[in-house]
Amino acid sequence: MGVKFRRCLPTDGSTGVRLAVLIVSSAAVLAAQPHYAQYSNKLAPFVPSPQPIVERMLELASVKAGETVFDLGCGDGRVLVTAAQRFKAKAVGIEISDRLVDQTNSRIARLGLQEQVKVLKGDIREADLTGADVVVMYLMTGSNAQIRPRLEKFLKPGARVVSYAYAVPGWKPSRVDRTDEQHGHTIYLYEMPPAPAK
Repeated sequence: MGVKFRRCLPTDGSTGVRLAVLIVSSAAVLAAQPHYAQYSNKLAPFVPSPQPIVERMLELASVKAGETVFDLGCGDGRVLVTAAQRFKAKAVGIEISDRLVDQTNSRIARLGLQEQVKVLKGDIREADLTGADVVVMYLMTGSNAQIRPRLEKFLKPGARVVSYAYAVPGWKPSRVDRTDEQHGHTIYLYEMPPAPAK
């Protein structure tokens, strides 16, 4: 588990052992924990976006009825469901976790949204984003940087990208919305093709 013990001898010349130092490799410990190990092939852990933030992201993107919203790393599907129910949009989620895909598909079926919403099992780094009018992301800065070439490849002019909490490196947002200054809820809106960051 990457744990080592080192016996430290006192500097005053006595022979007794005064201290045992435990050296722990953080990476090894995290990898040994199932909760963290499951994220080893992901761009971000599943952390649900607060529902008011979900609604604000879709409002900020000016989602219109009939448009297609992609959620990269859709988790429990709350963005998809909100896009379909409130904004009358079509929604496509991409999620790497089998458990979350199954849970979200079950929820979609219970709500009768199968005609509007679908969830695809897969890696967002390999996703075909053709047809997306709006892309929603809650990843991390480094993950956004990895996804950026794919967004530039697939998204048509006028498509919108909304990123919660983390900016897309190299892009200048058309708007930054600080919904809650106290809790630091920041939403970045980009319009394709985005202006280069200064």
